[in-house]
Amino acid sequence: MELRLFVFHHAGGSHLPYRDWPGRFPAGWDVRPLDAPGRGRLMDRPTIGDALQLVDHFRTELDAELTVPYALFGHSMGGLIAYELTRRLLAESRTPPVWLGLSARGTPRPDGDGTHRHLLDDDGLRRELAAMGGTPAAVLEDPELWELFGPAIRGDLRLVETWRPTPDLAPLPVPLSVFGGTADTVAPPACLAGWAERSEYFLGLYLFEGGHFYFQPDPSALTRQITEDIRRALARDGSTRSVPR
Repeated sequence: MELRLFVFHHAGGSHLPYRDWPGRFPAGWDVRPLDAPGRGRLMDRPTIGDALQLVDHFRTELDAELTVPYALFGHSMGGLIAYELTRRLLAESRTPPVWLGLSARGTPRPDGDGTHRHLLDDDGLRRELAAMGGTPAAVLEDPELWELFGPAIRGDLRLVETWRPTPDLAPLPVPLSVFGGTADTVAPPACLAGWAERSEYFLGLYLFEGGHFYFQPDPSALTRQITEDIRRALARDGSTRSVPR
């Protein structure tokens, strides 16, 4: 196996938007779209409402899977989790990912991103979600579906909006790529530019036409760029490991 790629979903989401991703990458890659507890394949587990506790969950669940070259990709909330998980592994002197990809996730700010959507009433929150895209219309319009899925969506937004990153950390010693939508009002391009200073090996900021869920109509351009950048990172990792120490 050449690589294992873990994919972290957005707030209120699950692995479902990424279920066809394994077939979009090289045959030698093991692509794993994940679910947070209370979602998708983990629907029977209690949800986790704190960012660092969710990182703890994935750190434990993936521990035995981090034995081959691996990479992390996260969209929106998933980007937050992928970033913090990378930080956690580095702090524990574990082998970090060979590549980190963050999509529609603004640069960390010590005071948060300034949004409070999780405090809106149900009508206001549904309007916000409709404007963002990514949530099926049936969930927003059907009272029974909203009763089922609304609490998890609100909880994820609370997780994101109350997250406070540790300030003044050194740049990551991990190749980093950042992706976003040109018309994203949640994580606009200006909020993504600061990631260039957060890695010693910044591979680029890639913008695609569309909003917060720019890749959902057709993820081909995104997955091609991910493939290219991971291959660049793997080449660098291989040359680094070959240098006598």
